[in-house]
Amino acid sequence: MADGTGEWRSWRAAAREALYGPRGFYRRPEGPAGHFRTSVHVSALFARAVARLLCRVDAALGRPARLDFVDMAAGRGELVTGVLAALPADVAARTRAYAVEIAARPEGLDHRIEWLPEPPRPVTGLLFANEWLDNVPVEVAQTDAAGVARRVLVRDDGTERLGEPVTGAEAEWLRRWWPQAAGTGWPEEDLRPDEEHRAEQGRRVQQGLRAEHGLRAEGEHRAEHGLRAEEEHPAEEGLRAEIGLPRDAAWASAVATLERGLAVAVDYAHTRETRPPFGTLTGFREGRETAPVPDGSCDITAHVALDACAAACPLPGARLLSQREALPVLGVTGARPPLALASTDPAGYVRALAGAGEAAELTAPGGLGDFVWLLQPVGVPDVLAP
Repeated sequence: MADGTGEWRSWRAAAREALYGPRGFYRRPEGPAGHFRTSVHVSALFARAVARLLCRVDAALGRPARLDFVDMAAGRGELVTGVLAALPADVAARTRAYAVEIAARPEGLDHRIEWLPEPPRPVTGLLFANEWLDNVPVEVAQTDAAGVARRVLVRDDGTERLGEPVTGAEAEWLRRWWPQAAGTGWPEEDLRPDEEHRAEQGRRVQQGLRAEHGLRAEGEHRAEHGLRAEEEHPAEEGLRAEIGLPRDAAWASAVATLERGLAVAVDYAHTRETRPPFGTLTGFREGRETAPVPDGSCDITAHVALDACAAACPLPGARLLSQREALPVLGVTGARPPLALASTDPAGYVRALAGAGEAAELTAPGGLGDFVWLLQPVGVPDVLAP
């Protein structure tokens, strides 16, 4: 909540207090569902799909005696509750369910669910983070009139001004992952890899890491051709970026708890080739998008550079795909039921029609279907292959 001082703070510090402080947004009794709908709130089909994914992980693990399901940023436990309800009895009997959330445990929650402030160690199973990383606070940068990327400072009422130039690890992150707003953007001709680098980039695309864009190859290419910092072009004034280092670290820490199994992050995201020029920082209150005011009255969120998160955990087999690609593999298709069912089983037809509508919303282009899934397996094959 507003501290009444009106002091200038970094966006990361202000958002952290506004979201997770003693009187922050995520401490409010109504929970996230009181302000915005995630895939979990749209339909029980989402939890059933995650349950099917957990069953696939279970099979890939050889059906261990204990199977873990970790729900990161669990809200009020809606997803983990739905997953447990959708599991086959034999799988549910072996499943240890964990809800990771800073808010207090809701009353009446299934006693099988363990409520924790951080994920357990070690995890053998599925770690699932639905709309978690977008609420990990980050610094915001903006280029000034000289094209220099500066940290954006903010007051509790949302007023902003530019602060000191971005330096050190944050500046390096911008150069690597958001070069358009780095203050020293690379000329387009310097981003064209030779044939060897193109081949490596093609292999990354096949693996699903489209967003990584051959970054190591770029560094080698620049070194080989003597491309120095003074040859770089300054960025335009007013370009903005969210510096994703805290999210990279948070994701790497969560994945490190996984001994064997699969880690999945689901969020609105962008990749290096498609970074929005003015960032994505925004707020939500009572179902409506609003200005991001860090006083505890609204959610403060920004899309996630999931390609950078993936690179923070350099594991084989990682890939990115959209929710409209992932959910059909898990049985959420949105296909209309056959009309003949209306005459043989009218009630069943109505239920199937409603399910088709919910599935369509979960996979809709321009909506929830545009969510990106980052899959990082540890010691198991690609369990989401069709």
